[in-house]
Amino acid sequence: MRKALAAFTAGVAVAALAACVSNDETATPAPTAAPGTSTGTPLPGEPDVNGDGKVVIGVLSPGDINDNGYYESFVVKAEAFAQAQGWTVIKRGSVPVSEALTAARALCQQKADMVAIGASELKDAIPASEEAVCAKTAWYVPSSANVPQTRKIMLSSDDPNQSMLVAGYAAGLLMQARNTAKAGFVTGPEADFTKIASAAFLAGIRELVPAATLVTTYTGDFDDSGKAREATQAQLSQGVGAIYPYLGGATDAATALANSAKAVTLTPGTDRCASTSPAFDVSVLFDPGDYFAAALQLYAAGKLEMGITKTWQLGVDPYPTVKLCKGTPEQNAKLAAFIADIGRGTIDPAAEVRKLGS
Repeated sequence: MRKALAAFTAGVAVAALAACVSNDETATPAPTAAPGTSTGTPLPGEPDVNGDGKVVIGVLSPGDINDNGYYESFVVKAEAFAQAQGWTVIKRGSVPVSEALTAARALCQQKADMVAIGASELKDAIPASEEAVCAKTAWYVPSSANVPQTRKIMLSSDDPNQSMLVAGYAAGLLMQARNTAKAGFVTGPEADFTKIASAAFLAGIRELVPAATLVTTYTGDFDDSGKAREATQAQLSQGVGAIYPYLGGATDAATALANSAKAVTLTPGTDRCASTSPAFDVSVLFDPGDYFAAALQLYAAGKLEMGITKTWQLGVDPYPTVKLCKGTPEQNAKLAAFIADIGRGTIDPAAEVRKLGS
């Protein structure tokens, strides 16, 4: 989950550090697209880019692809979609950074139509996209500040303000029903992206509960369950009626404690509406595996473009999104309308967040 949180906030890092990043000398830079336009192009024959009559997806991961977590979910979702399409997936996990380039070349030699990088730690594989061995290969890469855009790859990113504003709105719907105006946000390190997430969450709540307040606690660690429980208990003692455990491995410990106090709870990235121990009231979905699966749907339709950063838009793309686990028809309709307004551009999440300082 910590990896999911990092991937979710990649867009923030990209915006902040873009001026410091330069393209690799061997890469072909991609031009900057004007708002509302695209400079990317689907590869001829997509998804069978190399024209050999079959579709092969190659996945490289820096982590254990049997970890029951981020790295495995990235591969599992690819395999599920590929199986339905009759495609083949070649996967390799625990790839050392020093072997990334060689591993990518090996996938191209095995006639992979797409090379997908599971995490930006393996950015050293990307120069292979410029080599003859990979000339007929599409590339899917999670966006990060240290991954420059080129014509040969598609970068995948999102806007954290969107999901977190809607997460707050969903929490606000439930807080209204419970007549509570105080919420809590428990997270790990006090970093730019956790502070941005906290602010957007509060802005979303205030769309419905204008007098709402938010108690934010930085434990310093996404995975320390003891610290998460301590922070959650402290917030419950202050009377919060909703708690967002914006955590990794410590999510369930914090949520279970929030459940005992019947506080509203939200997920940090995945759909856990079916979970009963602990239970969640809202699923906030920004799992990188979901983005990859959505990209494969575009790929199957011949619409996945290289040379662009695909910013997944809430209200436009399947992910990111937010759903109430047991919302009433009226609550569900209000949430759907709010999401649709963001998708249409009627609501600007960044502007809503800025109102907090006005």
